[in-house]
Amino acid sequence: MLFNSLEFILFLIIVFGLYWFVPFKKLKYQNLFILVISYFFYAWWDWRFLFLMFFSSLLDYLIGLSIEHSNNQSKRKALLIISVVVNIGLLSFFKYFNFFVDTCIAAFASVGINLGSNTLNIILPVGISFYTFQTLSYTIDIYRNEIQATRDAISYFAFVGFFPQLVAGPIERAKNLLPQFQQKRNFDFKFAKDGALQVLWGLFKKVAIADVIGQQTELILAGYEGMSASTLVYGIMLIGVQIYADFSSYSDIAIGVGKLFGFRIMKNFDYPLFAMNISDFFRRWHISLYAWFRDYVFFPLGGVRKRGWYLFRNVMIIFALTGLWHGADSAKFIVMGLIYGLMVWATISWQLKTKRRRKEKLSILPSPRQLLLMVWVFILYAIPCIFFISPDFESSLGYFYQIFEAEFWVMPNGLNKLLPVATLFIIDWLGKAKEHPLHIGHWPGILRWSFYYTLLFLILYLNDGGSPYIYFQF
Repeated sequence: MLFNSLEFILFLIIVFGLYWFVPFKKLKYQNLFILVISYFFYAWWDWRFLFLMFFSSLLDYLIGLSIEHSNNQSKRKALLIISVVVNIGLLSFFKYFNFFVDTCIAAFASVGINLGSNTLNIILPVGISFYTFQTLSYTIDIYRNEIQATRDAISYFAFVGFFPQLVAGPIERAKNLLPQFQQKRNFDFKFAKDGALQVLWGLFKKVAIADVIGQQTELILAGYEGMSASTLVYGIMLIGVQIYADFSSYSDIAIGVGKLFGFRIMKNFDYPLFAMNISDFFRRWHISLYAWFRDYVFFPLGGVRKRGWYLFRNVMIIFALTGLWHGADSAKFIVMGLIYGLMVWATISWQLKTKRRRKEKLSILPSPRQLLLMVWVFILYAIPCIFFISPDFESSLGYFYQIFEAEFWVMPNGLNKLLPVATLFIIDWLGKAKEHPLHIGHWPGILRWSFYYTLLFLILYLNDGGSPYIYFQF
């Protein structure tokens, strides 16, 4: 059930009405309702994988209680290891099994041994990477004595399966979201209205920007071998904007829907396209994932406290894991992660050496220097995006090879897609100091509502029935 589909809109209207206007006298019934509708939402895709999510949730619920009740450090550590091994094992099996089997077959074939070409048809459960990390953070935080294990099974299962952020994040922490399930929610019109506006902005980014740009990027990726170098370079820019608009739109809708039900979900994007160094870019991009790796891998390895080789090792491990998290169906995600890792390591090393880590203050308009830095960072971000969106590693290399082989001074195809690109940058820029750009309550009423209705009209006019989100594959 896609957020940009008619089915989801109807689902949301019905569930919203039942949630607020059917009197739930007890908190557990309110949470039970959320749990049921969340499982229904997930089962809409494939009901069989509900059992997998339920198993992961139950495992970490029980392990969390066991860790908290034990004073034996060896036992606590053993329980944590069980949680990590089982969760990562399940994730690895569904996400990487076919890749490893195919790699093994190819390796034996290279020395003349034919093992056959049949592999299991393993379907990747939607959202498994997200809810696996969410349950893992729960047991890790209990082990670290940062939170207490909950005995309220209903609120815990609802926290793991909460439908707005279930299949593509943000990856929530128990310390932030779980306490909200343990408090009675009362309808707050102002909060719900802000959520509806954030949903509107997210839908606009998806339908009128990401999907419109995607029409051109699909043509470029499918026929890159016969296109000019200028079109391919232009395509890299479009792909970078498309990925940002597509993924951040899902996060905006998830956060907005959460507000409709009385929950505050963590921010996942903080206007990364206006970052002025690549390290700051990734502090603003997919915040929940990079914060997860920072807190549970990077800091335990030593963070930036150790310089030289250790800093290089720590940064590269984080970005290699980030690439692996995105998939192992080919080398493209690992290569993408390592490229970004090198960029971030070089930036952090330079900042530590020169002690230039102050945050740039942006005015109404950027200075020429700030504008050049933002353009440079966007280029650094956009180039490896080819590895992300291409069907395989070989196609990614072929795309770059064609840039250097084809004629450059030819007018790029699809320049009309610059309009949605410019629209995104302008609206984001105007709202860069706010949680989302539709915080425009200070505008005159007629202007404000005209803007809302214009966005709504474009969503309805351009919607093609619900194009899948790029991050649903993870």
